Amino acid sequence: MTALRELDALATRGGTVLSVWAGPLDGPPWLTRRADTVHQAASTLKLPLAIAARRQVEGGVLDLDEPVHVHPRFSSAAGEGAYELNADNDNDHEPWDRSGSDVPIGWLLERAIVASSNLATNLLIERVGLAAVNEVYALAGATRSRLRRGIQDTAASAAGLHNTATAGDLAAVVRGLLGGQLLGPDATCDIEGLLAAGEWNDAIPAGLPPNTYVAHKPGWTGECCHDVGVVRPAGEAPLVLAVFTTTRLPEQAAHAVVAAASGIVWRHRPRAAQARAALALPTSPR
Repeated sequence: MTALRELDALATRGGTVLSVWAGPLDGPPWLTRRADTVHQAASTLKLPLAIAARRQVEGGVLDLDEPVHVHPRFSSAAGEGAYELNADNDNDHEPWDRSGSDVPIGWLLERAIVASSNLATNLLIERVGLAAVNEVYALAGATRSRLRRGIQDTAASAAGLHNTATAGDLAAVVRGLLGGQLLGPDATCDIEGLLAAGEWNDAIPAGLPPNTYVAHKPGWTGECCHDVGVVRPAGEAPLVLAVFTTTRLPEQAAHAVVAAASGIVWRHRPRAAQARAALALPTSPR
């Protein structure tokens, strides 16, 4: 059975809308399925946010040691009023434990990527700005992904301000990052290191052989489950992989779909071509 047929069969679980982009760091993809379908961004937005922050550090606008006051209340992108983040819906307690104190921007970046902290994310959005994140999307060639509000900004969501993403766009962000188009070498290595240290590994990594290197940013809500990153198999060229789903499945089953899609891509990857490319193409340092 072809990879696309296997993915089609997988998408029948829970009426799942399944989007996949798989390919090299440079050049055309070798497998796509509904890669331009728009989904909720969920926590995948934290990757372009981290890149935007590091771009501002490179530009002298920010400093990684700059202190940020930790607070849970934010201005709504709807234009009036404020909203308060809910700690019960966060994946990471550490920023909440420091509420009322100052923490470095660099620490917030780490918590937003490694632990997928929503509070750290909103604090970064407040400091970096929506426009800087959307500039990253534009520079990467992402055409349908936009950051329009902070996490849990329900008034903005009700007003139609949604954070959107596609598998193809987020694959473009990963390729732009690792290809050196978005950040300098040191910052690129730092971001990939954070992605590789991620604490949530039930999606793409779960479909790969044990100990396979993967640097990735997952994201999930009650309606979607995504993962995007780079896989670096030994002796082969890197594989950029994005798996996005909108689904009625519960969280564990939704992650299992993404993991299964990752496994399908892994089994069908063009290994001979990848091995030849590994000898010819430089990869970003790790």
